[in-house]
Amino acid sequence: MKEDQTRERRAFFFRAQGLTVGYHGRPLIREMEFALEKGKILTLIGPNGAGKSTVLKTIVRQLEPLGGTVFLEGKDLTEVSQSGLSRIMAVVLTERLRGEWMTCEDVVATGRYPYTGRFGIFSEQDYRIVEEAMELVHALDIRDQSFCRISDGQRQRVMLARAICQEPELLILDEPTSYLDVRYKLEFLSILQRLCREKGLTVILSLHELELAAKVSDRLLCLKGERVYGYGTPEEIFCPGYIAKLFGIETGNFDEENGGMELEAPRGKPKVFVIGGGGRASAVYRYLQREGIPFAAGILPRNDVDYPAARALAAEVLATEPYEPVPEELLRDAERRMETCERVISCREHFGSLDRANAGLAAYAQEKKLPLEYRAKPADGEEQWRRSS
Repeated sequence: MKEDQTRERRAFFFRAQGLTVGYHGRPLIREMEFALEKGKILTLIGPNGAGKSTVLKTIVRQLEPLGGTVFLEGKDLTEVSQSGLSRIMAVVLTERLRGEWMTCEDVVATGRYPYTGRFGIFSEQDYRIVEEAMELVHALDIRDQSFCRISDGQRQRVMLARAICQEPELLILDEPTSYLDVRYKLEFLSILQRLCREKGLTVILSLHELELAAKVSDRLLCLKGERVYGYGTPEEIFCPGYIAKLFGIETGNFDEENGGMELEAPRGKPKVFVIGGGGRASAVYRYLQREGIPFAAGILPRNDVDYPAARALAAEVLATEPYEPVPEELLRDAERRMETCERVISCREHFGSLDRANAGLAAYAQEKKLPLEYRAKPADGEEQWRRSS
């Protein structure tokens, strides 16, 4: 039995067994069980205060575990010396590094200290690794700037370069994308993926950006309450309704399938009927939401790119099964709904041969002299309105 448990531990590069974490002897999360293979990414997600940072601080030995064990390559982490740990593990937590009188290159270079010996003398190889790490995170242009005078986003990239310099096998990151703009968020996570694939780096991190967590993670650990709320692949975690329960979402909507978030839908009976689909209608839905105008949307196949936004924002959605003819009864329902609205908005003037139902709705609105407006996006990207004569 003991030999089987040892073999199981060694099958994973990282493993937490019965891990309980907390502060001052008071448990926050009890008896966690999760594991990760070498070269994979595990992301911690959950509401604010769920204990993500506490788990990471316990793994890196800033906090003593209140129970259980963390294994690294089958070895109890408490048996690894601090110097040995600094060669295996690199850490980027949310606490600010005090870097007075240090350039960005100086900060990155501190990642080589586990390898320079007692006197901290750098070899040519150490300098080369520092430069390569800064180049990897696009920080060479700020190498000579004071670390205290750069932006938060630049600081994050410098700290990642510092961690890379350690040439770790395990990288721990607490909310590493918080201060990065969209370009550097994507670059940052792409770098992590590349290091995992090419160098076998194993990563454990926390993220607030759920849409990024769904894309970058091999495994997700969901934290809520005293026990682990869920653990699995993105496909297992991002299933309909799961994220809403995990975060207690009552206002607005998070769509697990595409990672999109929408604000609260306007309340009341539809005042506008929106004819749209194929990616042309979502901007109109959000315009009406901002104005607080309840609307009906249709006719949309359930696999249409506009359907998730319609489902989240519309007071009523007239939807049909994809790749099937629109039922006559649904078409009549849409016509009746248009007649009860104050106006009709069509997101296109010309309809394809496979969208005869919506072409018919636009024609019906004209025939019945309903207030009809067209909203289109010209090539220059500016939205334009045109009322039907």
